[in-house]
Amino acid sequence: MITVTNLSKAYRGAKVLDIEHLEIPQGQSFGLLGNNGAGKTTFFSLLLDLIQPTTGSIFNKDVTVSESEEWKTFTSSFIDESFLIGYLTPEEYFYFIGELRNRNKADIDSFLEQFNDLFNGEILGRNKYLRDLSKGNQKKAGIVAALIGDPEIVILDEPFANLDPTTQIRLKKLLKDISVNTQTTILISSHDLIHVTEVCERIVVLDKGVVVRDTQTSAATLRELEEYFSREIAEG
Repeated sequence: MITVTNLSKAYRGAKVLDIEHLEIPQGQSFGLLGNNGAGKTTFFSLLLDLIQPTTGSIFNKDVTVSESEEWKTFTSSFIDESFLIGYLTPEEYFYFIGELRNRNKADIDSFLEQFNDLFNGEILGRNKYLRDLSKGNQKKAGIVAALIGDPEIVILDEPFANLDPTTQIRLKKLLKDISVNTQTTILISSHDLIHVTEVCERIVVLDKGVVVRDTQTSAATLRELEEYFSREIAEG
């Protein structure tokens, strides 16, 4: 579904991302790990055409991301609160996204019912603007909005950050249910080894913009990742 070829991004001659080849098939739950500066956000920004590659291409269902906007009809994302419209209430924002995804208000009201536990009474019906919500509640709203309209691809950058433990557990269950019950391709970047290994069936590790590990998740994956990043500390 997503194919990356000879992809690089450089600033002032210094490469921050350099991926020769990477394929993410339809329906895969894909986790991206790495320390600060590893290139995770750069990679997602390139996937979403927020920045232009220095070399190479990304193909999303055979659509060249940097040359066409056709991929936007089946791809959704939440990177950070800049994706929100702060002067709207959550309800207004969900309805707005629904219109973009050809869903009416009744469709959205029905869709939102499944997130009552995740929202925990803190999102809907509070007469608050998105900009006035806590970081965690802004993230909840952004993630749920990214799921409107049954997108084929969902891209989430640090979805577990700023969430309380109960919400993290609920979000993990939500993402695993989507992965098991649909053919949605889910891409997640995170610093949290435990959450990613619990949710994602495949994990790629970036180091200084280069893929250094690409494994299918197993019972041993968390320990292997902990050992890998512990070596990084020892070598540092």
